[in-house]
Amino acid sequence: TVGGEAVTEADLAFAAEDLGQDLQQVPQDQIRAVLLSQMIDMKLMAQAGEKLGLSDDELFKLRLSYLTDRAMRRAYAKKAIGDTITPDMIKAEYDKQVATMPTQDEVHARHILVNTEEDAKAIKAQLDGGADFATLAKDKSIDPSAKQNGGDLGFFTADKMVKPFADAAFAMKVNEISAPVQSQFGWHVIQVLERRPAPKPTLEELSGQISQQLYVQKYRELFGSLRSAATIDIPDAQLKAAVEAQLGPAQ
Repeated sequence: TVGGEAVTEADLAFAAEDLGQDLQQVPQDQIRAVLLSQMIDMKLMAQAGEKLGLSDDELFKLRLSYLTDRAMRRAYAKKAIGDTITPDMIKAEYDKQVATMPTQDEVHARHILVNTEEDAKAIKAQLDGGADFATLAKDKSIDPSAKQNGGDLGFFTADKMVKPFADAAFAMKVNEISAPVQSQFGWHVIQVLERRPAPKPTLEELSGQISQQLYVQKYRELFGSLRSAATIDIPDAQLKAAVEAQLGPAQ
């Protein structure tokens, strides 16, 4: 309680909505303390405002009307849109999207990164002569991770690497060792170890994105139907045209 007024779990939930993405920067074990701190600040300031008689202020009444509409909009959107999006709908949309996704290849490769073309050519010659790739990577590569993984980059699709590196890696055969390849990081000697079709994203990975897409789609449909059924009068013709350009044609 703050000054005799209760702070509830619902208050914390509303404070979390207001903070939105800012709350993502807060460590998980501190979130409730941050929200409660917000509510204590709000209660104390609101109580002080009440003592000054600000609840009768005309500007406050205008703001309260706006905030009431905002809260009702949020409640209606949750009931009419958010609550109607079911796991089955998300799964059906996922199946549809995954079926149309193009199949991408991915390769498993390793590399040795050096500063000069001459160094890269020397390493290429050693590898062609039978030197162990991982050992050379640990000894010669300027890629900091090479000390731990012997230059192994794991599996990746072409879009995950800089273009010169990706172009070379995806043009190679399995177990082939490349000629020196230059990128902004230096000179690479690459070996492709495996190639396979890249796995498509899982339902779990896409469910949040699909849920948001369905929400936006349903929101637009609902807003369009409400707008078409309502009388909206904007006397200023120039402003009316500008608003209609923002909202698009009514359904």
